[in-house]
Amino acid sequence: MSEEVDIPPKPIKRYLAELIGTMVLVLMGCGSAVIAGYNVGYLGISFAFGIAVIAMAYTIGGISGCHINPAITISMLVARKIGARDAGLYVVFQCLGAVIGAGILYSIATGLPSYSLASSGLGQNGYDAASPAGYALFAALIAEIVLTFIFVLVVHGSTSERAPKGFAGLAIGLSLVLIHIVGIPITGTSVNPARSLGPAVFVGGVALEQLWLFWVAPIIGGILAALVWKALK
Repeated sequence: MSEEVDIPPKPIKRYLAELIGTMVLVLMGCGSAVIAGYNVGYLGISFAFGIAVIAMAYTIGGISGCHINPAITISMLVARKIGARDAGLYVVFQCLGAVIGAGILYSIATGLPSYSLASSGLGQNGYDAASPAGYALFAALIAEIVLTFIFVLVVHGSTSERAPKGFAGLAIGLSLVLIHIVGIPITGTSVNPARSLGPAVFVGGVALEQLWLFWVAPIIGGILAALVWKALK
């Protein structure tokens, strides 16, 4: 009998895994806010996002690495852990997955007669008047850069060769819970450009106008994490 050979997944399978993973993250994370937020509060929403990442890490991690976040993918590109072509297509499929996830959530939410997209939203991110607690732009910018930096640094560290094997998904998911506990009152917590894009596409208006911050800040945070990790390791 010949031994089984571990063949790497084909590129399209990796891209589809990223699409599915990001879809699940947006559907479950933002869904916890839109559908169950009144019952579970900020803490429950925080755990929903973190558990979604844990679940996907152990589901698609072996296929695509489970980035499901353009900030992570760009950070991995800077750290030379992924090629430019793969990185670009990862981001495209992550964004598609986020929009699909937000679309599914919207279709479910409209099944409640009292639901209003204008008043209830889809778990979109924002600052100033669109911030859950009214935080200004400069506070949102600093928070999103620093929180993304911390989150992506955990990703680099927990997936490194020196880290204990099999625990990366838990470390990454629980760090996302921690970050949401702090970040939800400030911006609703993005630390993920695709996660912000999905709901903003449907909500429009201010959510789309402010979307720039939730791309710029997480990408800066992710790049900083890659540079710091390369200096530390």
